[in-house]
Amino acid sequence: MPLSSGPAASEERLDIVATTGMVADTLHQIGGDHISIRNLMGPGVDPHLYRQTRSDIAAMTRADAIFWNGLYLEAQLEEFLFRLSEHRPVFALGEAVPEDQRLSHEDYSDQYDPHIWMDPQRWRYVAEAARDALIELDPEHREDYQANAEDFLTQLDRLDEYARKTLSSVPESSQILVTAHDAFGYLGDAYGYDVLGIQGFSTESEAGLARIENLVDLLVERQISAIFIESSVPRRNIEALIEGAASQGHDVSVGGELFSDAMGPAGTYEGTYIGMIDHNVTYITRALGGEAPAHGLNAKLADDAEDNQ
Repeated sequence: MPLSSGPAASEERLDIVATTGMVADTLHQIGGDHISIRNLMGPGVDPHLYRQTRSDIAAMTRADAIFWNGLYLEAQLEEFLFRLSEHRPVFALGEAVPEDQRLSHEDYSDQYDPHIWMDPQRWRYVAEAARDALIELDPEHREDYQANAEDFLTQLDRLDEYARKTLSSVPESSQILVTAHDAFGYLGDAYGYDVLGIQGFSTESEAGLARIENLVDLLVERQISAIFIESSVPRRNIEALIEGAASQGHDVSVGGELFSDAMGPAGTYEGTYIGMIDHNVTYITRALGGEAPAHGLNAKLADDAEDNQ
């Protein structure tokens, strides 16, 4: 369903299609009442595996512009989007992040970790690129896009400050984040955490038995007490880690469900970019022994983080 930023869309609004919720919400914050957005991938949807439907194709071929993350996140959509770019404005916003600020793929030198939204400071580049693209498409509303973008950038700075303060309250020996797949590398890079995913950057990769066994040994050796599931990734591998650690006499619990490749339910605070990252930072901090407000930066998180430990 499209994001709506006011009354029913008028003919004057830009008709936008966005792939992920993070891209869609950023456009929504900046575009305001001047745009109407269809978000292809809702809560719980894995963008690495998503394939376009007939209705998606129809929406994209009719849209004024299409926005996607890029950096090989939407792997199954790439070929279609490249072809569509010959006929429609298509913007890969993730590629606005300078190459020297991208994390390289450990196996492919010409590929990068696409999960750039995990660092609010890197996401600033995406917001600025979204602003510039909307101005290019609709110069008449330049001042509104600029003002909205400035407000959103201020929110990103505030979110980054909150993340830095709260995550640093976790004891240094516990600043290790173990998740279902390697989606939190930018968070680790920004805030000094070791990040270990059972799967690689893409959920297309399979987690081998050796990988599971190595992580179990690490959990026991470093006495890691909490690991995290993800809203868009099945939890079977996380359960295998918990069972493996238990077989060695070490108790590991689920520290909570994190939003990795998709945001929370539409219409909720966690269904916004700010709320998604606030949720992740707050739950990680509290599960690993740090101090953070139960309901997060803006006191809007739906549940007390302690309920999910």
